[in-house]
Amino acid sequence: QAQLVESGGGLMQPGGSLRLSCAASGFSLRYYSIGWFRQAPGKEREGILCINSSSRITAYADSVKGRFTISRDDAKNTAYLQMGSLKFEDTAIYFCAVVRAFADCSGDISDFGSWGQGTQVTVSS
Repeated sequence: QAQLVESGGGLMQPGGSLRLSCAASGFSLRYYSIGWFRQAPGKEREGILCINSSSRITAYADSVKGRFTISRDDAKNTAYLQMGSLKFEDTAIYFCAVVRAFADCSGDISDFGSWGQGTQVTVSS
């Protein structure tokens, strides 16, 4: 069964850095685009960044530009979200999901699947 597992979240102070991991099992990420999403309490889930099978990056949220970056390591079957200059507003549950490569990162959020359980990131002083 195909699944994704997010990890790396935790409690951070403002200005800190954190790297989240998205590990795939049961399938190869090679033929998929990978997206990172987040959801804060009382708010809708929002897309952050997406990377396609050719490593082209699409930004969904301008609030993280210059602070977050997405990457992939197909040999390790893992994608990453590198987070820097963390702010209180970054507090959320962070999810990863995939879409088949032909749909690319321009697809609708409903096209993504194999959602993981999420990992909690809390930014507090």
